[in-house]
Amino acid sequence: MHSNKGTSLIDEIEETLIAIILGAMTLITFANVVVRQMDGNILWALESTVFLFGWLVLLGASYAVKKGAHLGVDAVINLFPAKGRRALALISITICIVFSFLMLKGAWDYWANFANLPGTNGRWFPLGFEDSFRGKGWYETNDIPHPAFLGWMEGFFNEGVAYEKLPRLVPYMVLPLSMALLLFRYIQVGVSVWRGDIDRIVASHEVEDEIAEVRERLGEHG
Repeated sequence: MHSNKGTSLIDEIEETLIAIILGAMTLITFANVVVRQMDGNILWALESTVFLFGWLVLLGASYAVKKGAHLGVDAVINLFPAKGRRALALISITICIVFSFLMLKGAWDYWANFANLPGTNGRWFPLGFEDSFRGKGWYETNDIPHPAFLGWMEGFFNEGVAYEKLPRLVPYMVLPLSMALLLFRYIQVGVSVWRGDIDRIVASHEVEDEIAEVRERLGEHG
């Protein structure tokens, strides 16, 4: 509904990443169940699946905007003529864009210091970047081991000191990434509303479709 013809590079990366996360969660959980049956335990399995689930939820929010899959009630919207629906959609999408922008600022400010980067100044809108801050690149996760292929991070974020566990900047990276994607998707929807291609943000009627399907089945068997 909201996407252009063809799949853009961002779409492909987004969908591939979601698929990888789902696969990784399944494999880790399955492997841990098997190991537990042999009286063992994968110490980092729980923490890693929690982080992966967080990635899935946050990335899924923007993906659902792209697909128009967020559920919504449009009973009031349908009472208005086409121009009124478009005006309400523009008001709604403006609120969504402002909200996602504020979320992006908050997400960056939370994550930045973990990557030895400055957060933004300003309570609501960024007015610049911090002049001084305490880098937290040395913060590690509790159980997830640091993979060898990420060894280069030690020189960039930990003054050359070897990590024993995965640095928190890696799992927390999803915060600014997902909020940036969410903002991007809402801007895409806003452009579609402005052009007159759509007259509402949410167009998913999965619940209504399921109710109609149940009624049809009950009618067949009634």
